Amino acid sequence: MADLLRGARLLLDDAIVEGCDLLIDQGRIAAVGPGLDATGAALTILPPGSLLAPGFIDVQVNGGGGVLFNDEPTQTGVRTIAAAHRRYGTTGLLPTIITDTADRFRQAADAVIAARKTPGSGVLGVHFEGPFISPQRPGVHDPRFIRPPTPQDLDFLTDLTANPAIGRVLLTLAPETLDGAVLDRLAAAGILLSAGHSAADWRQTVDALAHGVRGFTHLFNAMPPLTARAPGLIAAALLDPNSWCGLIVDGIHVHPATLRLALAAKPLNRMMLVTDAMMATGTDVDEFVLQGRRILRRNGRLETEDGTLAGADIDMAGAVRACRDLLGLPLESALAMASRHPAEFLGLGDRLGRIAPGYQADLVLLTPEIQVLGTWVEGAWRAADENDAP
Repeated sequence: MADLLRGARLLLDDAIVEGCDLLIDQGRIAAVGPGLDATGAALTILPPGSLLAPGFIDVQVNGGGGVLFNDEPTQTGVRTIAAAHRRYGTTGLLPTIITDTADRFRQAADAVIAARKTPGSGVLGVHFEGPFISPQRPGVHDPRFIRPPTPQDLDFLTDLTANPAIGRVLLTLAPETLDGAVLDRLAAAGILLSAGHSAADWRQTVDALAHGVRGFTHLFNAMPPLTARAPGLIAAALLDPNSWCGLIVDGIHVHPATLRLALAAKPLNRMMLVTDAMMATGTDVDEFVLQGRRILRRNGRLETEDGTLAGADIDMAGAVRACRDLLGLPLESALAMASRHPAEFLGLGDRLGRIAPGYQADLVLLTPEIQVLGTWVEGAWRAADENDAP
């Protein structure tokens, strides 16, 4: 049976409108408009003042619900992570495995393929963050596993994208560590290339953009700062109008003034929110272990004992609120950075990230304070306080 949603405000692209209904049929948005006919549909009256927006899409999710993808690259691990983030409005995500062994990367790919077989999984593909990154900019990545790609690595990646069951494949790499021919091969295979954990200079970054790099992973973090005579990767990212930048907006990873400067420099429709979340999301744990290192959860940070940041202690709804409160962005813009922009980055902007007829019914219902009441994934509702076990 179709479902007719009534009573909430709706985010329709760049405007929040009143008095519109939304009809869901067979997992898709069938119609949007005032006074839709409810005949043959189950009518749901949504809470007064609530806001119905496109579901959030997070392309960098290391863990959640007590599971770290590197530690549990299994179907159950993926489903647990997705369920934990759904409570915070994320209806689509890329489970992200950071620099590790080749075997662990293969296990991660197999886990994503298995999880995607379940309808409504919300799993859109996989993000390999490394291992082809700079030893000079490892962040919390284990230096033991940082390395250049082997012929076997390249075959694995290109073969993987030939399998439609995997969905989208995002690869974070340091562009200065791979030559243009390798970047060309990966991009031609359909892999989304993102520069990150990199010491690349301006020229190396511009060259990489010409060879298929389309994004920048957690801009400003794990890369050289922009200076007067060394514009580097950051300036190349901000001046390129076609690439996308992932931003961690938590008030910790990047100063709000720096983020406001970035938003003034680059078209907003090329900026997207990421959480870089770890296993702590959706739990009350105050510490965990990442590749043998003790990670502490304190003062809004996830960090090693020596203070190195290890992912972020934020969810997508929190990131949207931070865009509004710390950066002064209109709510419509913040929500687009959490939904429409990442959908377009992934090449899924024709089916996800908007409330419009024909789009998949992946939606988030928010209070006026931007707290999550619940979500629809492929038209199936789940309240935010429901059991999130896979």
